[in-house]
Amino acid sequence: MDLLERVRETGLLPERAAVVVLLSGGRDSVCLLDVAVRLAGAEAVSALHVNYGLRDAAGGDEELCRALCASLGVELALQAAQRPADSGNLQAWARDVRLGTGARLALQRGAQLATGHTASDQAETVLYRLAASPGRRALLGMAERDGLLLRPLLRVTRAQTAAHCTARGLAWREDASNHDPAYARNRARAGLVPALRELHPAAERNVVRTAELLRDEAAVLDEVVETALAGRDHIAVAHLAALAPALARLVVRRLAEDAVGRLCARAPSRTADILALGDGALDLGDGARAVVDGGLLRVQPTPPGRSAPTPSGQSQLPA
Repeated sequence: MDLLERVRETGLLPERAAVVVLLSGGRDSVCLLDVAVRLAGAEAVSALHVNYGLRDAAGGDEELCRALCASLGVELALQAAQRPADSGNLQAWARDVRLGTGARLALQRGAQLATGHTASDQAETVLYRLAASPGRRALLGMAERDGLLLRPLLRVTRAQTAAHCTARGLAWREDASNHDPAYARNRARAGLVPALRELHPAAERNVVRTAELLRDEAAVLDEVVETALAGRDHIAVAHLAALAPALARLVVRRLAEDAVGRLCARAPSRTADILALGDGALDLGDGARAVVDGGLLRVQPTPPGRSAPTPSGQSQLPA
């Protein structure tokens, strides 16, 4: 099955369905734009290129995107971005700008937002997260559909997107920063993935397939957690203690993430501490705070100035 058919099989780019493609000028995004035009039709596709101005080659990237969109009959939106002095991690800032700008444009146009992440990116993501963060979430990888965001190329590799571009006569730009060992993801790309391929030629595909299976199983676990909570935002500590340890940890994670509206990777590890707490409060990390009162556990955002636990790991309820 060729690349176009693999993407068609996902159903993510149906004919005449509006989509905004994030276009960097690299091989994967160039491939995605071409495939989107062939599947959805040029009139349904538009592109966004963000010029961060961080590299001497940035102007050349923009020019390639202009020329590609003109040749494919696709409207191109350009966004210049300037990094603030207090922006922190460079890659995180660039990602936030790209996705934020893309989401706003997609919403204005009643469209989905598509990125060029491939199976190669998926394997690197799983390996990096597994090394950097314990827990099942690290193995789930990226979903093909995540709200407004689509990843139509997750079933094909980086080598396959390059072959597609070559066969179609599509030029692309190489970003030297993708090979800079200063970035952890680049070290995973240059070291971990090739090492796994040496162990087994299907290693990359097996990592991706494992992530797919675990995402399916995660949906089942989510239903079990829903049943344990029965729609409530709290749970009796005695009920929590009676659950299987793995389910108890998942319940604590759900309560914490619902309370603060973001991932709380450290919360499950505090489950035993919650069960031993009695009435009181306990910092769970990531801005979440467990509060037990009258034998009922609730999780709240950590109040300002109360983020650090006492030396015993517990803090008292405020008077």
